[in-house]
Parts: sequence; structure tokens; C-alpha cells
Amino acid sequence: MPSARALVRPAAYVALAVADTIAAGRGPTARRLRYVLKPALMPALAWASAEHADGSQLARRTTAAQWLSWGGDVALLGDGERAFLAGVGSFFGAHVAYVAGFLSVRDPEPGWSDLRLPLALWAAAAPVMGLAAGRQDPSLRAPVTAYATVLSAMFAASRLVDRSLPRSSQRALRAGTALFVVSDTVLATQAFVLARPRPAIDAFVMATYTAGQGLIAAGVAGSSQRAT
Repeated sequence: MPSARALVRPAAYVALAVADTIAAGRGPTARRLRYVLKPALMPALAWASAEHADGSQLARRTTAAQWLSWGGDVALLGDGERAFLAGVGSFFGAHVAYVAGFLSVRDPEPGWSDLRLPLALWAAAAPVMGLAAGRQDPSLRAPVTAYATVLSAMFAASRLVDRSLPRSSQRALRAGTALFVVSDTVLATQAFVLARPRPAIDAFVMATYTAGQGLIAAGVAGSSQRAT
């Protein structure tokens, strides 16, 4: 069993994630609190991940993705199109880093059938998200469509990792990227389809986002041990 000391770092991240999810659900009344909590999430996760980093390309690119995600988290605390596009750009970079990391441990004989779901997701989500964003502002159509594409690519890449990795690691990576997709899809629906913001949806977005990031980090941490 892990020692109590080994649990401190992940526990700090979980506590921040829970606190920020609750704050998100309280709406504007907790806005100031979120200026403290949300920017602390990815540094806490990077701190927890550093304990298990093995210097591999996967670990290094995951760290890069976490810090790019931090940039996105901070940007999306702002208002207006400039803040939104800055957040989209930062998370786009995070997904590119995750794709590169997952492909660094890709299976030598990937099961291409594993790509059916990501391809179906991309075909369904990218055009719809792009059109919905374009109806609100035509200048958002291209960046949102591109973001949906790289999000789907990140999910796809997690399904191609080496089958010699521990099964728990493979499952964590797949579940984490799936939750990331769910979070961003709901966020896009909130931003471009619904008439007004709903704090309960914000809480759901943060719960799935932080769980997704945490599961990806856990999967990467466990990937250094090959299955026997």
C-alpha cells in the first residue's frame, strides 16, 4: 500500500478539484474564490505527477500538457472573445502534447478498430461545434472546429498505446481522455447552444475535466511498468 506521505500530493489535487467544482456550481457568488482555486489545479497535478516522472517522452509531454492546460484554465477565467481564444489555443497545445506523448508509447501493431469511436466522435462533434460557434460569431468557426479535431485526435491516440503497458494504466488513459471529451463537449454546448449559463453545468464541466486530467496523470504514472 502507498504510504501516507505518498498520498499527500494526489490528495492535494483532489481537494482542489473538489473545491473548485463546488465553487463553479455556486455561480458568480464564488467567482473570486475561483480566481484562487482554478489556477492552482494544474500546478498541484504537475507536483503530484513529478513524484512518478521517469524522464520518458510520455512523462515529459504530459508535463507540458499540464502546464499548457494551466494556461487555458487561467485564460478562461477571463471574459470576452480574446480570453476564449487564448484558452482554446492553450488547450489546443495541451492536446497536441498529449497526442505526442501517447504516440511515443503506441502499440507496434495497433488495433485500428479502436479508432472507430474517435472517428465517429469527430464526424459528429467537429462540424456541429464549429457550426454552433459560427452562428454566435463567424470568426470562431475555424478555431472551434480545429479544437474539436485535436480533441478527437487526443482521444484516439490514447486508444493506440502499447498493449504491454499495465491494463490499469491503459484503462486510466482511455477513461481520462474520454472524460476530457465529455467535459469539453458540455462546455461547448453551454457556450454556444444554451441561452444562459447554468452553474450546475459549470460544476459538471469542472468535475469531468479535473477527473479526466487526474486519470491521465495516473495512467502515465503507471505506464513505466510493463505488463508481464
